[in-house]
Amino acid sequence: MYTTSRNGLTGASAYARVGLETGVVAANPHKLILMLYEGARIALSCALIHMRNNEINAKGSAISKAITIISSGLRASLDVKAGGKLAEQLDALYEYMCHKLLLANLHNKPEYIEEVSRLLGELNEAWEAIGRSVSSSPLPDTGSFDSSVSPVFSTATAR
Repeated sequence: MYTTSRNGLTGASAYARVGLETGVVAANPHKLILMLYEGARIALSCALIHMRNNEINAKGSAISKAITIISSGLRASLDVKAGGKLAEQLDALYEYMCHKLLLANLHNKPEYIEEVSRLLGELNEAWEAIGRSVSSSPLPDTGSFDSSVSPVFSTATAR
């Protein structure tokens, strides 16, 4: 159905990859955080499916992907100095999530994956609400991230 290119990607997957890369390049830092939440939740949904189908390697890969997104994306982008107590609490929550996912993988506990996915969903909803409140404010759009809107996340990682 789809032809495979020299780098092993099908036309459809190459198109999806370009779309994702374009979205990342064009996204502002706020949108990037939303994309990280979404990516982690998709990886966790896949992990649950693989866990239920007893696909051990695929389950481990999906959980590892979610852990990487949480630790190297969300957690690494926190600015604890500027974000203060909220950033410290988010840091601890992200650490908890990663630990829970390691246990889920080790002990085949879907309820741990579901818990982390639910927590990510709640954070995602809160982050979306912040975006809606900022976009409805009368501040001029400068095309760049205003760290005063959310000092919790570092602008350096979101460029």
